[in-house]
Amino acid sequence: MPAPVMLQSLPQALPETAAPATVELAGTGASAAAAQGDQGLNILQLVLHASLPVQLVMALLLLASLASWVIILRKKRVLDRAEQEADRFEESFWSGIELHKLYATATERNRSIEGLEAIFEGGMREFNRTRQRRGVDVRMQLEGAQRGMRAATSRELDGLERNLEFLANVGSISPYVGLFGTVWGIMISFQGLASMKEATIATVAPGISEALVATAMGLFAAIPAVWAYNRFATRAERIAVRYETFSEEFSSVLQRQSHGED
Repeated sequence: MPAPVMLQSLPQALPETAAPATVELAGTGASAAAAQGDQGLNILQLVLHASLPVQLVMALLLLASLASWVIILRKKRVLDRAEQEADRFEESFWSGIELHKLYATATERNRSIEGLEAIFEGGMREFNRTRQRRGVDVRMQLEGAQRGMRAATSRELDGLERNLEFLANVGSISPYVGLFGTVWGIMISFQGLASMKEATIATVAPGISEALVATAMGLFAAIPAVWAYNRFATRAERIAVRYETFSEEFSSVLQRQSHGED
């Protein structure tokens, strides 16, 4: 009887000794996974380990994003100045000041004019030039003033809308450029798996992560450019309507003045 008792006790001792080892290994794996997760996503390492075509795509997108932000900051300053100048000149124009005094102020030396003041100066200059000719009626004088204002308006709007097409191009093309970098990086990752006998998610994940950074950079460049283009295009359109309204009102003022002198 002592021998069977000893044989029955042996199988029961094995799980008791194996259980602590299993718990220890599981704890080690969990701690390793936790340590890996604590490291976070290192974007710089992903960029540096990406393939050369993907790195070129990222560099192109980075330059496009920097250029977009330069244009955004400059365009905001230009539009703000145009709106402030329009407010100031309209207040002066409708204050009751005589037109020849306002024209003398606009044509002072060493003084740059823009916006509504430039439109007023262009219309008033052509009106006075046509007025000095002999045999020219009121209708010809008004047409000359309107031509001058249209030319000045075109120049001012061209300055307000300059470089907006660059923002539109960056906003529409950048996601596709980033997608191209992603597709290229994924193709390289899967091509590297051809020489491996066993492929796991651990071997594919780094290459795919590096490739997806290109798509993220494409969106990073496109989103601000699209928002800025829509915002600035709307503001430029409002200023254009404001310029056209002033031109019509100024034409009416010149027409009343011409008939009053006759």
